[in-house]
Amino acid sequence: MNPEQKQLVSKKSDPDKESVFGHGFADIIDGYDWDETLRIVSGANDADVRRVLDKAERGVKPLTPEEFAILISEAADPYLERMAALSRHFTLERFGNTISMYIPMYVSNACTNKCVYCGFNHDNPLERTTLSMSQVEDECKAIKKLGPFENLLIVSGEYPSLCGVDYMERVLNVCRPYFHNLTLEIQPLRSSEYERLTHSGLNGVVCFQETYHREAYRQYHPRGMKSHYAWRLNGYDRMGEAGVHKIGLGVLLGLEDWRADTVMMARHLRYLQKKYWRARYSVNFPRMRPSESGYQPKTVISDRELARLTFAFRLFDHDVDISFSTRETPEYRDNMLTLGVTSMSAGSRTDPGGYVSQPDSLEQFEVSDSRSPLDVAEAIRRHGYEPVWKDWDSVFD
Repeated sequence: MNPEQKQLVSKKSDPDKESVFGHGFADIIDGYDWDETLRIVSGANDADVRRVLDKAERGVKPLTPEEFAILISEAADPYLERMAALSRHFTLERFGNTISMYIPMYVSNACTNKCVYCGFNHDNPLERTTLSMSQVEDECKAIKKLGPFENLLIVSGEYPSLCGVDYMERVLNVCRPYFHNLTLEIQPLRSSEYERLTHSGLNGVVCFQETYHREAYRQYHPRGMKSHYAWRLNGYDRMGEAGVHKIGLGVLLGLEDWRADTVMMARHLRYLQKKYWRARYSVNFPRMRPSESGYQPKTVISDRELARLTFAFRLFDHDVDISFSTRETPEYRDNMLTLGVTSMSAGSRTDPGGYVSQPDSLEQFEVSDSRSPLDVAEAIRRHGYEPVWKDWDSVFD
């Protein structure tokens, strides 16, 4: 019996399995063994890699998550150039020579969670900022001066009483006249709440599971609503049920073994695509950075490994949007933009009000690419690609 067939089997003694957290991928994931997943990666050999690459090159059938695991293994490293060429080919085939541009706007760094790796940690004794609606509008105006952005990512710490659904509804209504495409990265919501926000202009939701390792997840998130693994993991199901147009997945590379985490994410993506086939999907591969809380990453993924991961995910799924944020250096982003990446942020400030209202507020993480949006756009053009500032029109709402 495979994990999906075991979906209705629950562990009654585990509070994460209680019905209050709903049903979804959290009911399935324990059917996939973490250590066995790592053995698939570490056990891959040269013949396995050549077999999977031959299948990917034919493009007749999609790769399985287990075949994706083979492509992120060390055995695949000698084939990096072949993987890059295939990744470029399939990306051009689906997306053309374009890079979609977006910019984040942080509206609050107040948070009730105590994530050990995050600068927004509730115990971090720094001043908190939650923007008023007039400040939100000032940020919108400031962002529009940086470049012709139409894709806005609205980010907030998880503090429901300060920046819950009512607050986010007001934020969306303020931002909507300035941007055609609005995406949220906030605390997981109920399905009815996601559906409510779609009526205020919400197009997409990004949520980072952080790590799929259940026990390690608890250690990294000891307090706050985020400590409930199943509530967060089943949030993607609630997005799909609400009819959210675009759903973004991600793990933090550096918390646990990135190979097992990304294979789990590949399994999660396949599950979501099968169940909520009307939605579009995106993935993000942020490498952990030191935070204001003093956290240092547990593991490090090299530039070459991140490239291999990116190419492997493009071969795994030709249609998924692969995003690179300003966490990465200008040189690395420029080198990767023609090889599988389809969207990039630019001009990012990771502090609430960072564009004009509160420029010295607490940041979530350090930015590595500090170029202006127009400089990033020019670098994209130099590589023969076109920066796309708008990929959604109000006529479709």
